[in-house]
Amino acid sequence: MKINATTFAFTATFLALGTIFCLTPLASFAQSAAEIMEENFVVTKVTDSESESTFILRNKSGKERVRKTFGTTKLQKNGIDNMRMTRFIEPTDVRGVVSLLIEQSERDDDIWLYLPSMKKVRRLVSSNKRDSFVGTDFSYGDVIGHKVQDWDHTIAGEEFIDGFECYLIESTPKNKKTAKNTGYSKRLSWIQKEAYVTRKAEMYNLSGALYKQMSFKDLQLIEPDKNRWAAMELRATNVISGHSTIVKVDKLKVNVGVKDSYFTKRYMESE
Repeated sequence: MKINATTFAFTATFLALGTIFCLTPLASFAQSAAEIMEENFVVTKVTDSESESTFILRNKSGKERVRKTFGTTKLQKNGIDNMRMTRFIEPTDVRGVVSLLIEQSERDDDIWLYLPSMKKVRRLVSSNKRDSFVGTDFSYGDVIGHKVQDWDHTIAGEEFIDGFECYLIESTPKNKKTAKNTGYSKRLSWIQKEAYVTRKAEMYNLSGALYKQMSFKDLQLIEPDKNRWAAMELRATNVISGHSTIVKVDKLKVNVGVKDSYFTKRYMESE
């Protein structure tokens, strides 16, 4: 086929525009989605912390149940993996319930639960990550955190949340095990630019339907030199049932020399 000058010019222009349209969205982002999520994964991790929090569980009709907790966190020696202990103080029906979540970079995380009625520490398996965290709308996986390497991440766009410019990151499980253990087929995260804190998140169930929405409010920079942040109010809403959980951090102290003894079975069983 003979190509005249006009046809060639049109074809060249079309190809050039196609190249621009394909490359511009990618070129506009200085970091990859995985790099952004790596920053996000560590942004709330301080050397150690102590906190007192109020959990407000609200059903679809607006009826509320209130729980009080004491919690501690501490980074392990590798400076990456976190340990998190939560003890329920009030009311009496949950008093003494203790959860212990220990991150493990190279293997499945450790999840332990103590129920006073059983007087026994129970170790949960990986598939329990999808289960409700002590009756709340957060799962154990939500609380301990989702490992960046277990998901494929893409930058889906940019949006403003609460007045802050955010990356919109879409994350999908790399394998069936991750999907099964978390119960999620997709996660959307709105990550604030430069700060790398999560402002909003959505989780989709294994059927692909929107299942859970989360918001993170009153974000405070608690370690400026390390860019470490804490959300003083968190909300998780089950959009299917209409049930929601609000967590308000009443007191927070960081880098106070938390003892390792908090993260043991012996402490969990103590009254």
